[in-house]
Amino acid sequence: MGPKRLLLALGVALLIPIASIASAEDITFGINNDSDHDIQIEFYSQDRSHAWPGGDQAYNLSAGDENSYKLSCRSGEKICYGAWVKGKSSTYWGVGLNNKQSCSACCQTCGDGDLKRTLTNPE
Repeated sequence: MGPKRLLLALGVALLIPIASIASAEDITFGINNDSDHDIQIEFYSQDRSHAWPGGDQAYNLSAGDENSYKLSCRSGEKICYGAWVKGKSSTYWGVGLNNKQSCSACCQTCGDGDLKRTLTNPE
């Protein structure tokens, strides 16, 4: 490889981390648990294999409580929440446990603002 190509390759390699940093964003999901159940919540990227908090863990939210979850995400990434009754994943909101369900209003695109939802008792 000639010196010009080496310098070009090095220059491109140095730009990649800068581009990745520039596209990082945050999104906040505000969840109000207005149900009679303690629930668990996880957030799932629809564009890559990633979840928050991830690692087979979930956030706990007691009945009557509310919390905000600030997630670091990629600009333009679609993120959906999944929530379920603690110990009973067959009762769920959003995309449910492990992103297995569909939903009409449980997703937000990173960079398009935050999302707030109130979860009530399932019908």
